[in-house]
Amino acid sequence: MNFVRKLTGLAALTVSALSLAGAAVAADYNWTFQTSETAGEPGFVNKQKWAEDVAALSGGRIEIEILPIGSVVPHTDTLDAVGAGILQGHLTDPSYFSGKDPAFAMMGNLVGAWSDPFELLGFMASGGGNELYAELVAPYGVQFIGAAATEPEAFVSRVPIRTVEDLKGVKMRAPEGMVYEIFSKAGAAPVSLPGSEIFSALDKGVVDAADNTVFATNQSLGMNDIANYPLYPGFHSLPMIDVSMNKAIWDGLPEDLQEILTASVQQFSFNHIYSVRQLDAAAVEEANANPDIEIINWSGDERAKFRRIAQQEWQNWAPKTEMTQRYYDAVTAYLKGRNLL
Repeated sequence: MNFVRKLTGLAALTVSALSLAGAAVAADYNWTFQTSETAGEPGFVNKQKWAEDVAALSGGRIEIEILPIGSVVPHTDTLDAVGAGILQGHLTDPSYFSGKDPAFAMMGNLVGAWSDPFELLGFMASGGGNELYAELVAPYGVQFIGAAATEPEAFVSRVPIRTVEDLKGVKMRAPEGMVYEIFSKAGAAPVSLPGSEIFSALDKGVVDAADNTVFATNQSLGMNDIANYPLYPGFHSLPMIDVSMNKAIWDGLPEDLQEILTASVQQFSFNHIYSVRQLDAAAVEEANANPDIEIINWSGDERAKFRRIAQQEWQNWAPKTEMTQRYYDAVTAYLKGRNLL
């Protein structure tokens, strides 16, 4: 909670100070940032609100257009596009870049590590996470502004999965990389599918379950109506949101605008977490009112079993590169020091 208080205080102080600024002026900077969500998703809407806040906090000197996934380049290519100036920035899950370096998979979504987004944000702020990620993206010509996070992702399923044992043989959608490997180690039969195909694959029985975003989004998309046994709260996936921009542009900014952008990301993260938390709560209430839907909440013992499987895969990934080892060492030290491992 100290981290939450610090974040809230910093954001409030920033807003208070900047509210004393003069009337808005014409934008000095007009940027395009691409996201990893489709238009209308809670994450996309909240990122649009972030851009509005940046415009207000900067007195209109910065205007940012927020685009949905795939608008300019595929979601796997935004890192290169930002470095090249094709995009000026992105707000995305770093694990999409795991094909460039396995450290992106570990830093983007260390499956089984976090049960609450503020645990991840605490590590980024005080456990060395920010420094390691900034170092990772620097060679791509990208400036890391800050990390955000969301609620643990839910899990949709056509069959009841009440234990780790129940995962065995279940054909499920999982993104490539660490998530895929961990579910495979747990006994499931992962299949790599783009997010746009998940509903159809579940509806036609191509897969029986899917790792897919937060409960509120799944509920709004009708996922729980065709896969009646959602698992919530999430037990596996809590991805980081990377907010970064072109380094050359960043380096040319006045110091006050750099400070505004940094503070705005911290405030965005806080707002996003609680926005999704409220949406999830309302979606759960709606789902509970449907007698055909059974929400399954894994016991602490089952969550611990899955986490032990995940930790074994962390150890497999750690030696892949110098950066994966450094990240593994930092995150396990942080978790052990706070009795979270």
